[in-house]
Amino acid sequence: MVKKFIVAVLFFTAMGLYAQNGTVSPYSYFGIGESRTGTTVEHQMMGALGVYGDSIHLNLTNPAALSRLGVKVGEDYGITIYTVGVSHNRIRLKSFTEEESTTVTNLDYLSLGFSLGKGFGVGFGIAPFSSVGYDVISESTNENGALVTNVAAGEGGVNRAYFSLGYEFLKNLSIGVTANLNFGTLEYRNVQSVEDVQFGTRDLKNSKVNGMDFNYALYYTPAINEKYTLFASARVNTQANLTSKNTQELSSFLVSSEQIIETIDVDLDALGLRNTYLKIPTTSTFGIGIGQNMKWFLGAEYSFQSMGSFSNDFLGSDNVVYQNAGTYAFGGSFVPDATSFNNYLKRVNYRAGVRYNKTGMLVNDTEINNLGITFGLGLPLGRSFSNLNVGFEFGKRGTTTADLIEENYFKINIGMSFNDLWFQKRKIN
Repeated sequence: MVKKFIVAVLFFTAMGLYAQNGTVSPYSYFGIGESRTGTTVEHQMMGALGVYGDSIHLNLTNPAALSRLGVKVGEDYGITIYTVGVSHNRIRLKSFTEEESTTVTNLDYLSLGFSLGKGFGVGFGIAPFSSVGYDVISESTNENGALVTNVAAGEGGVNRAYFSLGYEFLKNLSIGVTANLNFGTLEYRNVQSVEDVQFGTRDLKNSKVNGMDFNYALYYTPAINEKYTLFASARVNTQANLTSKNTQELSSFLVSSEQIIETIDVDLDALGLRNTYLKIPTTSTFGIGIGQNMKWFLGAEYSFQSMGSFSNDFLGSDNVVYQNAGTYAFGGSFVPDATSFNNYLKRVNYRAGVRYNKTGMLVNDTEINNLGITFGLGLPLGRSFSNLNVGFEFGKRGTTTADLIEENYFKINIGMSFNDLWFQKRKIN
């Protein structure tokens, strides 16, 4: 009961936190913002692999892995898992001439999963899908030699509420499906002022986004021999068809006090931009791994997305084009002795991985790619199946060439997984 109360409190806290910016990246201007990983801390620390699933952790990217949930105790069967993850990201933004550091803290996911009998699992929760959060100042001179200051800023993001099912319909072969409901608000502001000119101008764009997509998974986990298990998965996240309801305001303001003097609503109906459609292309993911139950795991994954067909007509950015995107991920975990009674460190789960992401964005004709190195610990809580997961990630995205920004980041992830047995038969002595 106490755990359920905690989860309820966290849920309502989450709704407030999701209104905050989840990123400080200038690249979050493009598309619908910076894509979020959508995985638990446990999987993030293995390079964000989705091919691995076990009986006591949720897998948010592979719904078929829900079929593995459950711990058998005598004649009792069933487990309920409440999980929440937060992250603190320290980012160094570097251009060819300047450098600046900043931080951002996020609630990354809030989820619940449970088994409904052997080979059948259910999960649902909420997590950010993308985030917009940037504040960029640029200066230049006009034909009269006056200093022109432009401030571009954005905030908001798209959140995702999901419901998943996983079922083992043949021995060692499972299927799964996730229905994702995406919703959120994106705001973009461009403000310009000119030296010794009393008035400035502001262009404010706002998009309310909503739509659905589905994630289908096939999961094969046969035993190779008495010790080792093969893990293989194929997943297809269908195209997300999002509707964007847009508004745009042009304003003049008094530079000295920032007081708005006049505002004009742009007639987006006449421009055909009142309602636009954002089609996030289908992502296909294939993974394979090998491991020994409660001991170790090693795996790899590849994802492909045809981003060349994506566009955001409302923003109309002329310095970005899209091409095919892809992600390569490698990772694993190791537990020295999960059943050790007298050595806590032997029961700790040690995880590490690496991920290379070709985002598919070309800004100023330059590819924007992301390389991350991850590692962390899974810390058992007492003798229960609950655990505290702590992870770290070093990474770099972007470049300083072509007047762009390079981001070097260090992220700390903390995830809590509270596990309860259920469907337990009561015995009276």
